[in-house]
Parts: sequence; structure tokens; C-alpha cells
Amino acid sequence: MALESSKILKFIRAESDHPMKIKELARAMSIRQDQYASFRRKVKKLIDEGHLVRLKRGRVGPADQMDVLVGRISITRGGVGFVEQEGGGEDILIPSMGLLTALDGDKVMARLTGTHYGRQAGVVIKVTERADRKIVGTLYKQHGLVFVKPDNPRIHRDIYISAGETKRARHGEKVVVELILWDDQFLNPQGRVTERIGFPDTPGVDMLTIIKRFNLPEEFSPKILTAAEKAAAADTRAEQKRRIDLTSQITYTIDPSDAKDHDDAVSVVRTAQGYRLGVHIADVAFFVKEGTALDTEGFNRGNSVYLPGMVVPMLPPVLSNDICSLRPDRRRLAHSVIMDFDRSGKLLEWSVEDTVIRSRAKLAYEEVQEFFDTGTVTSKLKRVAQNLTAARELARKLSERRFAEGSLDFDLPEAKIILNEQGEVLEIGNRVRLESHRLVEEFMLAANKAVALEVFRKGEPLLYRVHAKPDLEKLHAFSDMMTRLGHTFPVSKNVRPVQFARFLDTVKDSPEADFVNELLLRSMQKAVYQRENIGHFGLAFTHYTHFTSPIRRYPDLLVHRLVRKVRKGKYPVAFARRVGSVIDHVGKHCSETERTAETAEREAVRTKQVAYMASHLGDEYAGVISGTAPYGFFVRLDNVGVEGLVRMSTIDDDYYRYEEKQYRLVGRRTGRTYRIGDAVRVGVAAVDRERNDIDLFLARPKKASQASRKKAKGRMPRRKKRVLKI
Repeated sequence: MALESSKILKFIRAESDHPMKIKELARAMSIRQDQYASFRRKVKKLIDEGHLVRLKRGRVGPADQMDVLVGRISITRGGVGFVEQEGGGEDILIPSMGLLTALDGDKVMARLTGTHYGRQAGVVIKVTERADRKIVGTLYKQHGLVFVKPDNPRIHRDIYISAGETKRARHGEKVVVELILWDDQFLNPQGRVTERIGFPDTPGVDMLTIIKRFNLPEEFSPKILTAAEKAAAADTRAEQKRRIDLTSQITYTIDPSDAKDHDDAVSVVRTAQGYRLGVHIADVAFFVKEGTALDTEGFNRGNSVYLPGMVVPMLPPVLSNDICSLRPDRRRLAHSVIMDFDRSGKLLEWSVEDTVIRSRAKLAYEEVQEFFDTGTVTSKLKRVAQNLTAARELARKLSERRFAEGSLDFDLPEAKIILNEQGEVLEIGNRVRLESHRLVEEFMLAANKAVALEVFRKGEPLLYRVHAKPDLEKLHAFSDMMTRLGHTFPVSKNVRPVQFARFLDTVKDSPEADFVNELLLRSMQKAVYQRENIGHFGLAFTHYTHFTSPIRRYPDLLVHRLVRKVRKGKYPVAFARRVGSVIDHVGKHCSETERTAETAEREAVRTKQVAYMASHLGDEYAGVISGTAPYGFFVRLDNVGVEGLVRMSTIDDDYYRYEEKQYRLVGRRTGRTYRIGDAVRVGVAAVDRERNDIDLFLARPKKASQASRKKAKGRMPRRKKRVLKI
């Protein structure tokens, strides 16, 4: 019989009624003597992969029948692990003492031990596969020993470097380390330095460290650059003649002032019925052909990554910043979604066309907003002013309709960082979300929705952008938290987006509004790419995809190809046989690269924020308490966007106890409280640039006048309870 591992596993599960030795198993499966060596290797591989467990006296049995499971482990900053089960189900909690030698991201075998704080818990009994990782950290030489302290706070052990494995890195230098050995949890792991990055204060090292830590792609290879130059040089004259010519229409791009890659342009005109909106997307698919080296490179990268002061692009600049970019007064190939709306913003009909466009203006969000606010028409806006006015009218109607249908709008602060040419931080703060931002967002949402409907109504598979309904258990936990904060959030099995929208509206003016928004967002599922269309809960859309950013997102590039292939009604027969596997492969991979990019971008912003605050020690800021813990409370600084920790040990006016259920600290003698949403004034006490931590201290309140003290005496603040009506 054939010796496929799947058949061995299937036999053990179906035919074996007790754990068996490998020789017993071979006899039961009628394995010939000349097959035994190969059979034994496959069984051992199944053990290594975690599908089988080796018991006492050499017997083996299926892991899933012996309270043993296999999955990837995520380790928190606090040192607690969570194993994601490969077959689905609740994550298994692993206390810090039960991690064995597991590191964040490793594939492990864990044995269930019962429950811990109401969750399934276990211990790691084996690391079956190390994550493919680069460990980035700072090298230290102390007392004759060399070790690297990892930057990743989820890696809680220093890496000892063997003699001769330092690459001559110096004390205090940032390095990349490869793990060599770690098989004893009571000893530190051993590694070797594979790359020197530089000293932390050297310009550019901070972002290079992020790139290395998250294993982001760096420079394009000469082969890819040559392929990009060749693709960019393609003669498009014949292709332009085949397409619908929209160069006479007034189109324009609206982007950040420093943007170089313009992958979307818009045009809006009033019609007898209402409005006609054109969303014109750079036709990257024409230049990046399926299956080429360029295509493979774009897929591997998955998306562009935007770090402060730099971009790690998905495609080479000759494509992303030049020939594909919808630059003004250049004829460009586009994939256009033409949509007709009535006067209330209801979508009447649409089409998706191959077009040629010519952008009339490269506009920045700020100058469009200036036009909206003042009506001033500059020479640059003269050609597009009338179109912009119609666009503003339509965008407002689309927003009203979308929010009325329950679409959520988590208007959370976005960090703004201004750098000099050396990458040093000049200014930090929160980016203001303008009406011009919302206008572009509305038009892109409308186009993505129309494209998803276009393919769906033809009954063909598509890569959808989906957002699942929230988990009921998480919603109940969120509801409990809101009750303690004085709000009411009812939970039901048939929860709808409009319930969330109404609730957010009730808390928008409360001091803890940002915290509530973040907490609700964390209670929801993450949006992913997949073939099965389950709708987008957060947007309250039944059909949604990503089509509008093919320069910086590979899923959009795939959707362009799918739309073009299905234009005549069905996918070509040969492609139809493999389209499902293609969509599944891209969806899984790009969901992962997107998560990596988001984490890297968040960490890069934090790195720059911490660097800025390091030069402001002692400075005082107003802020709002954003979180509480047994050891203190976190404060988000107003107009700065930075969060730091006030440690309980630094508050010297009383002894404070932590009341977890009320999210507050309470003074034993004074009864003074610090709770989420409270306004406080703090100063910068210390900054740890290695761990990206900021310690704050409570600033001394200014002495109030005698009149103001009399006025405030005896007054007890009352918090109004907000009730959500459904």
C-alpha cells in the first residue's frame, strides 16, 4: 500500500482503539518489511508536526484524542501565551510558566490542563516548528558575556551570542540575530549575529530596525527593476485606441500633499436624474502581467508599507510613481467605474470600463478643504471648481445614506509626524480628518461596492473584503464594561450594525469616547480577504471588495484581472478551473501581509513619538486617562497623540487601590479617584527608547483662588447614564 502520511493518520484515528508502538502499527497496517524504514520516518514526521503524540513505552496516538493540540502561539508583552487551534475553536491560554521554550509565532504542541480564569488553559509540551523570524535587538557586552536584548517585547529572553558569532558588532549597536539553539527553558537561547544595522542614534537606523524586525522587503533586485523598466516602456497606443476615451472629462486626484503614487482619480457631474460619478483607477494590471516576475514580487510583498518619512512599495517606483500613477496632464490607462445616482444618493446603475483618462489637477486634501470652507478659486482649482462643488453635494448624500443604513464610523485619532531631512521628528500630533478626506472615502467605498456587485450578479467567484459579525462573548464583555462606565449597550444574537452606530452616537461627547471607540473596535473581528462573501459588518454592506488601490495592494490588482476576465459574463473555461484556488491563496497571504504591515506601521509611529518625547523630559501636557491597571493608569496626551504610564508608585498623596471592575484607582484616605475618561495634567518623567515606553508623572495642580474653592466646596460631580434605544 502507499505510505502517504494522511493514510497513516486516518488509519490510527479510525481503526486503532488504543495507542500502539510503531512496529505494532506497521503490522496492523500490513506494512511490508522493505517499506518499514520509510513508514517509520513518516510516523516520526507526524509526531514532529504534532499530529501524533509519543507516550510512555514508545506508544503513539492521535494528538486530538489525548487532550493535546497543535497551533501557533502568540505571546503577550506580559508573557502570557495563546495557542490558536489549527482546527478552529477558542484560543488556549498558556501561563508564562508553561511556555517551555516557545517564542512568539512558533508552532507548538500543548496539553490541556483545565481552565484558568474561565478559559481553556494548557502548557506547551513541545515546539514543533520555529517561526521564520529575524530577531532584532541591541547588543551588549558585560562581564565577558555577549547578549542581545530583543526589541520585540513579546520575546522575553535575552539571546546569548557565542564567541566568534558577533560579526564584530559593538556594544550598544542594533543587530539582527539568528536563533541557533534553545532546548532548555532554564537557560537562555543561543544565537548568532547575521547583520549589523547601526547605532540607534544614527539617522535612518530606527526605521531600518523596523524593516528588519518585521521582515519587510527592502530594495528591489536588479532583475525586478529591469522587468519594471521593460513593462513601463510598453507601447500603449494600440491599447488606447481600443478603450473608451474619457480624456475630455474633468477628472482630478485628491491625495496627501507629498503623495507620489496616485492610483485613483474622480469626476462628478450633475445629471437630469441626479449625479454621475466616475472613479478612475490606475490600470496596473496592463503593465504587471499575471505570472511574471513582477507579479510574483508584488504578490510576495502583498502591499506597500507606509512608515514615517518613507514607503516600502509593493511595486518599483518606475511603475508606482510614474507610468501607472495618474499624474496630471498625462494620458493614462484606467479601469473606470461609472455610477449614476439619483438626487438622494441612491445608486441606480453602473458599469466598469477600460478607459483612457487625463487628470486635470493634482489636488491636496488641504487645498480642497480650503475651497470648501472659503469658496476661493485658485488658478489651480479653476478648471475643476464646478466639478468639486457637485462632488461635495454627492459625497454628503452618500454619507447620510450610508450612516442611516448602519455603517460604522470609528473616528479615532490618527498620528501626524513631521520629520526633517535627517528623519528627526520636528512635530507630532493628531491628523485632522477633513471633509475632503471623507469625500474621497465615500467615492472609493461606492466604487468597491459596485465592482463587488458587478461580479456577484454574474455568479462568478471573487476575492471579497469581508468583515464578520462580532463574537457574542466579546460583545457581552464589552457590554459589561460599558455598564461600569455608566452606559448601556444591549446585546442580542441578531445584532445589527445600526445598533453599534446608535450606541457610538450616544457616547461621542463623553470624555471616554475615544476609549469606547477603541474598545468596541477591538471587540469586533478583523476584516480579511476571502472567497466566501459574508458581507462587511462594519460598513453594513452585503457586497464589498478592494478595487481602488492596485498600486499599493495586491488584492486590488487581482480583482482588476477578475473583473476583466468576467466582463463577457463568465470566466474562461481554463481559468475557471483554478480561479477558486487562486483567490483562496491570495486572500490568505494578503490578509497576513496586511496584518504585518499594520503592526509595523504602528510600531514605527510609536518609535518616532518616543524619540520626540525623549527631548521633552519634564514638559507638562493635558491629557485624558485612557486605561487603568493594578500598577497605575495610562494617559493619552491631548493634541499630541502619545500615550504614557503614570505609575501608582509615583502618586504620593495617598495609598491607592485598583478597582478592576470600575476601571479606576481609588485613594484609601482621600477617596480621590482616577478613572477612564478623567482629564489630568501630567509631565514626562522618563523615556525608554529600547522598549518604546514613556513614564509620566502627575503634575501638581495650581492653587485655586479662595472664591473658586468656596464655589466648588460640597459639589459632587454626577455622571449622566446614557441609554441606547433600539
